[in-house]
Amino acid sequence: MAYTSSDLKKIAGGSNGVFLYHSTDAIGTIDDADYFLGATNELKVGDVIIAVGATGGTRTVDMLVVQTNTGSALTTVLGT
Repeated sequence: MAYTSSDLKKIAGGSNGVFLYHSTDAIGTIDDADYFLGATNELKVGDVIIAVGATGGTRTVDMLVVQTNTGSALTTVLGT
C-alpha cells in the first residue's frame, strides 16, 4: 500500500511536531525511505510520528523520527 495524506494528523507540536498516522501497512513498509514523501511540506527533521500499522491483521504501534527531509527525499528511523 502507500502513504495516505488524510491518515496523517498533527496531534502536538512545538519546535518539533508529533503526528499520528494510521495505516493497514506493516511497519516494515511504513518506515521505508520516501514512504512519507507526500508529506514533505508537513514533516521536518526531528518530528515524531506515532505509526499505527498492521501485521497479519494485528494492529501495531511504533514511533518514527524524521531523519532527513530534502523536499525530494524523506527518511524516517524507528525511535528507541
